[in-house]
Amino acid sequence: MLRNADYWIRQLNLAKHIEGGSFRETYRSSLNVNPEAIGDQFVGPRSISTSIYFLLEQGQFSAFHKIKSDETWHFYDGDALDIFEIDNHGMLIVHRLGREPESGQSFQIVIRAGNWFGSRVAGKGSFSLVGCTVAPGFDFSDFQLANRADLLQLYPQHESIIEELTY
Repeated sequence: MLRNADYWIRQLNLAKHIEGGSFRETYRSSLNVNPEAIGDQFVGPRSISTSIYFLLEQGQFSAFHKIKSDETWHFYDGDALDIFEIDNHGMLIVHRLGREPESGQSFQIVIRAGNWFGSRVAGKGSFSLVGCTVAPGFDFSDFQLANRADLLQLYPQHESIIEELTY
């Protein structure tokens, strides 16, 4: 049986994601933590942790965005995924999530809270099936989708990738 993107979208019941690609939340901790314990950048309590499946196909991208929590990415199937992170000093870090450590790929990477990041399938790959774990847990009020013009003004040295991974 061919396990392509369509197979995984059906089997995992994935839906379209606002930043691009397809996803489904798989876990949301019933344990919550109050902002006093995790920082005043959060408004209201947060689940301790959340997890999703996330799938990108060739030609799709996850648009640059940032969240207020650390996010760990996990590789599951398909082709390698390039994740582009711009830290708070303007440095561009390129992570390659995949199954070939001898080629510089990692099964897991972490994007630090507050950093801009976006992703796409590496090279001419067909699709990437990954997972994302966020702690403190994801809440859409902590999510900010990048505005292309604003990001270009902040980081003109990264014009090419910003134009590619923004709407």
